[in-house]
Amino acid sequence: MASAADRTWRSTGLRWSAHGPVLTWDGGRESGLAWGKRVAFGVAVGAVRTCVGARGHPCAVRAAVPGRSTGARCEECARMDRAHSVAADTYADDPRPYSVYLAWFGPGMVKVGITAVERGSARLMEQGAVLFSWLGRGPLMAARRTEELLRAALDVPDRIPYADKRAVRAALPEPAVRVAELGELHARARRLAGWPESLERAPFEPVDHTRVFGLAGLPPAYGSVGELAPGARVSGELLAAAGPDLHLATVRGVVVLDTRLLPGWELTAAGDGGSTVPVREFGGVQGGLF
Repeated sequence: MASAADRTWRSTGLRWSAHGPVLTWDGGRESGLAWGKRVAFGVAVGAVRTCVGARGHPCAVRAAVPGRSTGARCEECARMDRAHSVAADTYADDPRPYSVYLAWFGPGMVKVGITAVERGSARLMEQGAVLFSWLGRGPLMAARRTEELLRAALDVPDRIPYADKRAVRAALPEPAVRVAELGELHARARRLAGWPESLERAPFEPVDHTRVFGLAGLPPAYGSVGELAPGARVSGELLAAAGPDLHLATVRGVVVLDTRLLPGWELTAAGDGGSTVPVREFGGVQGGLF
C-alpha cells in the first residue's frame, strides 16, 4: 500500500469562503487554511505540469505548460476560457445583474471593476482588495459603461499588478486614511455626469478585509516564489492570505506563494525539510532557495 508521502494530489487553486481561504483539489476535496498552520508540499519527482483545460472541459491534448505560468492553460484552452469571459468583454448577453465597485489595495492603488451580484464580495477577496465599496448595480452593459466612464473621467484602472499589491501589504496606512482615500474617489465618481439610467447607485459603505486576510501586524515579505519544478518543496507557516497569495514565514523570512502556480502539477506531502524553490526578491533581484 502506498504511503501518504507517495500519494499525489492536483490542486485546483485557492477559494475564498465565509470562513477564510481554502485550498481546493481535484475530486472536490478542500483544505481549510488557518493562521499559524504549516503549509508544506512537494512537486512529484519527474512530474510534468499539464494544462488544466477550460470551462470544465479537460485539455484535449494534455499540453505541457510552463512552471511560471499563473494561468496553467495552453494557448487553445486559454482562448476557450476567455471566449465567454465578462472580464474580457466577450460575453455581452449575460442576463444577471452586476455590481460596480471601487477597490483599494494600497496608497494610490484603486481600481474599478464589475462582478455578478450573486457573487457578493467573493471577487474582491479573490483579487486581494484590502478595502472596497459598491458604486451601483444594474444590467451588465450598464455596469460595463459605468466602469468605462470612471476609467476615462477619473483615470482609474481596471487592473493593478499583483506585484504592486504584494509590495505594500505589510505597510498599510491606518484604517481612517485608507477609508478617506476611497471615500473621496467614491464621491467624485457619484458626481460624474453620464451614468446609465438603468444603474442604481449605491452609497459609500466601505468593507475592510484586513482582518479577513490576516494583514494586521504582517511582517514585510522579501520576495515571492518564482516557479515550481519537479522535485521542488515548499514549506512555511501561514501568516496571512490575500487574493491568491499565501504569506509564509520561512527560515530566511516571509515569502509570498501565488497559489495560481499550483494547478497542473502532481503534488505530494512534504516533511519538515526546508523549501527548494527559487525566490524573486522584491526589487527585481532573483534570490536563492529558501
